[in-house]
Amino acid sequence: MTWLAAVTTGATPGAAGQAIGYPTLFLLVFLGALVPVVPTGALVSSAAVVAFHQTAPLSLLFVFVTASAAAFLGDIALYWLGRRGMKSKNGSRWLEALRSRAPEERLSQAQGKLADHGVAVLVLSRLVPAGRIPVMLACLMAEWPLRRFIRGNLPACLAWAVTYQLIGILGGSLFKEPWQGVVAAIALTVAISAAPTVWKRVRS
Repeated sequence: MTWLAAVTTGATPGAAGQAIGYPTLFLLVFLGALVPVVPTGALVSSAAVVAFHQTAPLSLLFVFVTASAAAFLGDIALYWLGRRGMKSKNGSRWLEALRSRAPEERLSQAQGKLADHGVAVLVLSRLVPAGRIPVMLACLMAEWPLRRFIRGNLPACLAWAVTYQLIGILGGSLFKEPWQGVVAAIALTVAISAAPTVWKRVRS
């Protein structure tokens, strides 16, 4: 039984389930970094809820290490693919995917903030809903070398993993059953993701 199954049954996964669950979490978060349609924040929060209810003392640490490493490697892979597309005469489907998810207004804002604040904007971009892709594209257009992107992306992924894990811990602490905490954590992550769009519509 993996932690994915545990959230629906309310059971606590054992060592065998953890051996399957952590690689599953890594793969899903890694793919979510490459294809920005997978709700990786909700995945991390759900895994943290289950880890919170486990008796194993290092479960939460394993979730943190797994999620941050997967996000970090996924971002690096996407940035590398984007750099290849920038250098290619015909571009690439990865670069086109990045551009399609970065509206002109958001991209212009990201470019301005990146020019003014540098790496700090990259760190904050992972904590702002829909902020990662415009800033990553701004880094590509500013011709940041991969090494510089890596230096800024490491603390960004660590902060992101901590934030969504804390959301999961909060959900897990409020309810006795893991599945109830997972529902609460997912609802909170969805609310956080939707907040900027709702606020923009209210203002307009």
